[in-house]
Amino acid sequence: MRVSPDNIQSLQPNEVFVFGSNLAGSHGGGAALVAYRKFGAIWGQGVGLQGQSYGIPTMHGGVEKIKPYVDEFITFARQHQELVFLVTRVGCGIAGFTDEEMAPLFSEAKQLENVFLPRLWWSIA
Repeated sequence: MRVSPDNIQSLQPNEVFVFGSNLAGSHGGGAALVAYRKFGAIWGQGVGLQGQSYGIPTMHGGVEKIKPYVDEFITFARQHQELVFLVTRVGCGIAGFTDEEMAPLFSEAKQLENVFLPRLWWSIA
């Protein structure tokens, strides 16, 4: 079980902070603000790799609208085995989703050795 830390304040050179974003890339609060202030998230870019961070939009609709972006992240992580992805509780802060709603979207990521997920998500199917 690869568990991401609860409160990520620093990263190793090969680590990437995975956070919930919005399509506009307005990183004004929560993990997005941490990504912007500490890990190179780019204001105005809501999706994908940005410095040592990776944004997954969660503020534009329901789980079905978020899933394609999670799938895109999983594909990216699979293609970049040289990086370690530390996934935060994407969508479970300002976006207002529950862990039970978000964790299943990342179930395929459990198979990837370079993806670390929140501890609680490992116990959710």
